[in-house]
Amino acid sequence: MRELPPSAVRSMPILRSILAIARADFLERTRRYSFFLALLFAVFLGYATATGKIFLQFDEYRGIYTSAWIGTLVALVITCFVSLVGFYIVKNSVQRDRSTGVGQILAATPLSKPAYAFGKFLSNFAVLSSLVAILAVAAVIMQFLVHEDSHFALWALLSPFLLIALPAIALTSVAALAFELLPLLRGGFGNVLWFFVWNFSLAAPILSARRWLDPMGLITVMDSLGAEARRYVPGYRGGMSFQIDVGQRVHVLPSWRWAGIAWDAHSVLLRLMWFAVACAIVLFAALFFDRFDTAKSTTRQKRSSKIIPPAAVQTNPATINSPVTTRLHLTPLPTARANAFFGIFAAELRLALFGLRWWWYVVAFGLLIAQLFAPLEISRGPLLASAWMWCVFVWSGMGARESSFATRPLLFSCANILPRQLPACFLAGLAVAALTGAGAAIRLALVGNASGLLAWLAGALMLPSLALFLGIAAGTSKPFEGLLTFVWYVGPMNHTPGLDFTGTANAAHGISYPLLYLGLAAGFLVFSFLLRSRQIRSL
Repeated sequence: MRELPPSAVRSMPILRSILAIARADFLERTRRYSFFLALLFAVFLGYATATGKIFLQFDEYRGIYTSAWIGTLVALVITCFVSLVGFYIVKNSVQRDRSTGVGQILAATPLSKPAYAFGKFLSNFAVLSSLVAILAVAAVIMQFLVHEDSHFALWALLSPFLLIALPAIALTSVAALAFELLPLLRGGFGNVLWFFVWNFSLAAPILSARRWLDPMGLITVMDSLGAEARRYVPGYRGGMSFQIDVGQRVHVLPSWRWAGIAWDAHSVLLRLMWFAVACAIVLFAALFFDRFDTAKSTTRQKRSSKIIPPAAVQTNPATINSPVTTRLHLTPLPTARANAFFGIFAAELRLALFGLRWWWYVVAFGLLIAQLFAPLEISRGPLLASAWMWCVFVWSGMGARESSFATRPLLFSCANILPRQLPACFLAGLAVAALTGAGAAIRLALVGNASGLLAWLAGALMLPSLALFLGIAAGTSKPFEGLLTFVWYVGPMNHTPGLDFTGTANAAHGISYPLLYLGLAAGFLVFSFLLRSRQIRSL
């Protein structure tokens, strides 16, 4: 029997450790309710694509839904949607090890930092790959449901998933891991920053037109489909549009039957290169991994604690054997005061603002002053949106602090906690929205813009109610931080009707959108009460 070289023998335990971490972490995640919601999200994307809510168009035209077209379309759905949302789905594995104490157990083993990082990376990749697998099955079903082309080409349909979607998913997986291992990006700042990193990864290859800077595979698709669009699309002006159906007219060209991307060795290597980039990022991020070392925080605690010197403790020998005759009196409980709710409200407001540095207040005050003196459309539009976006970390903890700091048993054991603490928490968030956006409200009131003031009120109510609902439902601040960043960029900053919570882009629709936001705010509050009531009963 041929013996293995010593290097191979030494690497086998490391490989087993990596696979064991990946397998254990993946199995633990698949048992969670959040994984079920992620699968439902993938099913929803597949349904939206199959029903024509998401589509590719060139000017106002598209081709027949061949196997290649459907496979590429669904693969782009993955790179453009799953890559964004997937980051928030998998960015919790290292933090979970910290909070549960598993990390300290692993730190006591010979497990190396790169091995731990690679295990977590593979677990992230496995979770997101399961969503890719569901969408691949949905693509197969879609061709038979749409039935625009009776010819089924398996490689043309599946190759975009293997060579476009999976490399993009690998980068999302390693980005989530790197953001957890780097101390600066571990918290809410990293959750907000990821949206801009994702946006840059989509825009950079299109602006540079370089395929080796294309992690999402957009240039690869555009080069292949764009060449055929010049042949079939009348007056083709160039470019490709990846759209969500909001009433556009799309014409189908029966003669355009795209056979798929012609994958050559160079194209395949360019796509596989991103797996190597992901592995390199794992090694780089592992250099900053603290290996769950709590020595620094322990040292700070020791420095801050006051040690009483032995000389300060004086004992009178004469009193050691003397009988204790002191009477003890318990302090009577105070009667309920009328302003007890306001005390809880003040406490919730202090908790929301706790930890904010002086420069946060300087920026918030500057945005408030700018709202008072800028032109009205700018004041109620970009300035108001930026002022409320500046409060993302104030609101994101609403409803989630009890889970983050493990204070549920203590908080839920208090009397009448549901009708007192939850409204106080919401009103504290509403107060922050009102104070930071007061400049735009004053301007709207001075000019007598009643519909604009209603839109302002609807946005001020909807944002903290959404934060409270997501915080209670998810137990973490990530969903609200990611969602608000996305809505802020797409809505008020790009004037998208329906998503502009300031109401500027919704002016042409009257008060329909403000009324919708008010209804959503009421719904979020009702479901928040129901979820919190269920949590209290199940404790």
